[in-house]
Amino acid sequence: MSGHTRRRLHVLKFGGTSVGTAERIGWVARRSAASARQERTIVVVSAMAGTTDRLVSWCREAASVHDAREYDAIVASGEQVTAGLLSIVLQDMGIPARSWQGWQVTVKTDGVHGAARIVSIDATDLRKRMEQGQVAVMAGFQGIGPDRRITTLGRGGSDTSAV
Repeated sequence: MSGHTRRRLHVLKFGGTSVGTAERIGWVARRSAASARQERTIVVVSAMAGTTDRLVSWCREAASVHDAREYDAIVASGEQVTAGLLSIVLQDMGIPARSWQGWQVTVKTDGVHGAARIVSIDATDLRKRMEQGQVAVMAGFQGIGPDRRITTLGRGGSDTSAV
């Protein structure tokens, strides 16, 4: 089935426990591939289980008082790793996939680091790729603020990204 004939959009969201190991990412990839064979698919992922807590801990160990912009840059990296890993597993299965970070989709936020609110989303490029049959694997929990810095949506932000 060509990408141009698929009309429905299926959004899958997988939290940290679901993508917590390479084996679990393989399961998520198989589920995502099954969806992608039927309809346009976006997969929103969280950081692997325990990753965000570990990144937060490193920030606290590094400095008791830290720049919220740098904090967001650090803690957003967990979702980026998961999105990249899932994308390469899907590619290995023969499924065209690409990881997308919040700034690449252009999830614009209000710029409140650590608890940002989504202001707008410009998914033009993402839609084009999906119409061509590519699976979009989106790093949840993040966007880009007015200062062009990564922002995070707070705990549970990957759920917000999926919505």
